[in-house]
Amino acid sequence: MISKSEYTGYIGTYTKGDSKGIYTFKLDTENEKITDIKAVAELDNPTYLNISQDNRYLYAVIKKGEEGGVASFSLDSESGELTPMNTQLAPGSSPCHVSMDSKNQYLFSANYHKGTVESYLLDSETGFIQQPASVIQHEGSGPDPRQEKAHTHFAGITPDEKYIVVVELGTDLLLTYEVNIDGELTEVSRLSTPAGNGPRHITFHPNGKFAYVMTEFSSEVIFLTYHAEDGHFIANQFISTLPDDFKENNQGSAIHISADGRFVYAGNRGHNSIAVFSVDETTGELSFVYRVSSEGDWPRDFSIDPTGRYMVGSNQESGNLVLYRRDVETGKLTLIERNIEVPFPVCVKFLHY
Repeated sequence: MISKSEYTGYIGTYTKGDSKGIYTFKLDTENEKITDIKAVAELDNPTYLNISQDNRYLYAVIKKGEEGGVASFSLDSESGELTPMNTQLAPGSSPCHVSMDSKNQYLFSANYHKGTVESYLLDSETGFIQQPASVIQHEGSGPDPRQEKAHTHFAGITPDEKYIVVVELGTDLLLTYEVNIDGELTEVSRLSTPAGNGPRHITFHPNGKFAYVMTEFSSEVIFLTYHAEDGHFIANQFISTLPDDFKENNQGSAIHISADGRFVYAGNRGHNSIAVFSVDETTGELSFVYRVSSEGDWPRDFSIDPTGRYMVGSNQESGNLVLYRRDVETGKLTLIERNIEVPFPVCVKFLHY
């Protein structure tokens, strides 16, 4: 049981308005408040971040002039300070997602605008990002006007670390790639979701067998089973994140699961809410619990803290973080604080404890 009372988190932002780049904050669980918000790295549009399992490095997507790519930072887990290390850039738009494996051997990025997934080797001594090992160009389209071409939105390692799974919003696909020792990617499986769904992000259950995809256009969670023997997925359930009578614009955003695997949380941009679902521990199927207000406009992401008792949400367009108390038995969220100013916040990550 975690006994400390202060936890460090990081926020990735769009660098519009007053935003400078990557911000850090402290979650004080004793006094139930967010403190010490400050910019720790100035760079353009570090909208998505990930932190190595050993808390030594932080990786971010980055835009630099007419180029985009990924950036590495060494991380001081005591002070929260970041020190720039290196970047890997290519002409064109920046990626929208970055992740790595638990041993910090590989880095993966997904590029929405280009429709590509990229893999990189990481230097085992320094954490530096090496030249791309693979750049896979996806092709195709979907029925929604926003699916005029491939739009790759997520690339992350599977729980067994045998494959990476790529979520392709533009072509309604989940793609599974094998990663070889040199970081090169080879497709081994693909699953089509219903046309026009716009799958966006995926989260895995702690048991490594269940997975949940959030769709951006149809505002649904898809419950899948993952088959580690060959990396394929089977879709078992589709459940809406919206009320039946809501007909206005909504775009699904983040999806995360509690560490105990009992609850799935999914963000609604437009309805401005977080939908909460309970997980059947035997079958993996979801049951709707309730929705809670995001307490701001365009909830882009949220993160459950390391104790499991709090959640921090980010509202991109209203420029605020929100702190909730989380009931670990019911999954429900109680608002503690909503007017926590951070400009254009997107991604929320805590250090690993």
